Amino acid sequence: MIDSPEGRRGWAAARRTVLSRLRFTSLRLRLVVVFALVALTAAVSASGIAYWLNREAVLTRTQDAVLRDFQQEMQNRASSLPMHPTQDELQHTAGQMANSSQRFSVLLVAQDAQGRTLVGNSDLDTFTLEDVPKSLQRAVNRQQSVSSANKYAYHLYWQRIVDGDKPYLVGGAKVIGGGTTGYMLKSLEPEAKDLNSLAWSLGIATGLALIGSALLAQAAATTVLKPVHRLGIAARRLGEGKLDTRLRVSGTDELAELSRTFNRAAESLEKTVADMSAREEASRRFVADMSHELRTPLTAITAVTEVLEEELDAETGGIDPMIEPAVRLVVSETHRLNNLVENLMEVTRFDAGTARLVLDDVDIADQITACIDARAWLDAVELDAERGLMAHLDPRRLDVILANLIGNALKHGGSPVRVSVREEDDELVIKVHDHGPGIPEDVLPHVFDRFYKASASRPRSDGSGLGLSIAMENAHIHGGGITAANAPEGGAVFTLRLPRDASPLIEDETRNGSRNGNGNADEGRTGTGGAGGARGAGRTNGSGNADRNGAEENAR
Repeated sequence: MIDSPEGRRGWAAARRTVLSRLRFTSLRLRLVVVFALVALTAAVSASGIAYWLNREAVLTRTQDAVLRDFQQEMQNRASSLPMHPTQDELQHTAGQMANSSQRFSVLLVAQDAQGRTLVGNSDLDTFTLEDVPKSLQRAVNRQQSVSSANKYAYHLYWQRIVDGDKPYLVGGAKVIGGGTTGYMLKSLEPEAKDLNSLAWSLGIATGLALIGSALLAQAAATTVLKPVHRLGIAARRLGEGKLDTRLRVSGTDELAELSRTFNRAAESLEKTVADMSAREEASRRFVADMSHELRTPLTAITAVTEVLEEELDAETGGIDPMIEPAVRLVVSETHRLNNLVENLMEVTRFDAGTARLVLDDVDIADQITACIDARAWLDAVELDAERGLMAHLDPRRLDVILANLIGNALKHGGSPVRVSVREEDDELVIKVHDHGPGIPEDVLPHVFDRFYKASASRPRSDGSGLGLSIAMENAHIHGGGITAANAPEGGAVFTLRLPRDASPLIEDETRNGSRNGNGNADEGRTGTGGAGGARGAGRTNGSGNADRNGAEENAR
């Protein structure tokens, strides 16, 4: 019911919706409306002025002719009556006066010798003293003082009245010295009909002017807005990345100059984007080439550091205690450099668009347990996940994401780290919650930026600042994402959302022809995080577990 609060709110919402739809959102519509309003205002003003002028002219002309004729009749006939005329004399004179060219009704009033009031009516009882306004009777009977400025004791008075929706002109005068008073009634209905016809004609003319203005506005809008429409289409194509879009320019007006400006801007933008793309491509190629070139010496260095590590771990015949700190530093930095190269190669694959998914059916709880166990985090991580929750994902990339998120929480948060898994519709929601101080508000927007360091006082850390960025890229390639926030009870919470089935992404890539040999070849290389963690899980030394266990992070 509308009377109820819900009904009133619904009605108000519906009314707001209708009003919002009626808003002028089209430039063409606004232009037509403005033209129509201007034309309507001009036409109505012109018609009103024309009607008023014609009305005054018609009424004044008719009124002057009637009053002039009535005054002449009063002077010629009423003034010839005796001082105390009889009823028949009044009646006869009124009939003669009514037969004038203007054809008005006449009423003559006088007094006989006994002082009785006599009335002579040209139309018998159709025009009586009751039809004459009292104010007009008082004005006619009032005697004026005669002076140089006022030569007559009595004057002719007139008034327009409406009786039964019909207009009339009533006039009255008194014979000076004769005593007879005459009144005249003239119908103005013919003039009113003429004025109504004029009003209808002006109304039709106004309507035609309004229609003409709307057609003119439509034509003007088409002429003006067609280039604007083409400019809008070109701008939209430019925004879609079609930088070769240009406008055809013709003419020398402002719109043509706007089109030329657009073409110059598009040309400059295309050149700038081409230069930036070339520099970006060169930068990516440099990083990729550098990473590949570093792999060869790193292989040899890694082999040497493994020998040195074995010597450090040997119970007898180990390294000289004097050089042991230097050896441990070399081993730690070699592992760090190796992880950095692997991360750079992974970033290069994402930037080049060659990263591909290799999907498999994964038990999420088992996958998380394997990730934690491989990095010796079982004592520091609490897992809340149901067994048997299956998903069709890339297990290697999921391991990379989990290793980075959990490793980041262990290093910068506080133990224990809680990992919870739940299912929402067709999505997996994995939360990693630590018990540390949380993430500063000014750092939150940048935690997934590459090489971002939260503190300028410690620009050098065990991590490279690429871990969370790589985790985000791996989430995106699955069609998901990661968000970072601070929990109300304290600590940071990273929320990973992934679709339970990423196969539609593979099908889209196949249809778009995006699969190529280079991407598949890159996928065969060792990835970041998970692979590094598997290699280093069994080692224990002072260099820290974050790099050893493959949990590459952005420092908070």
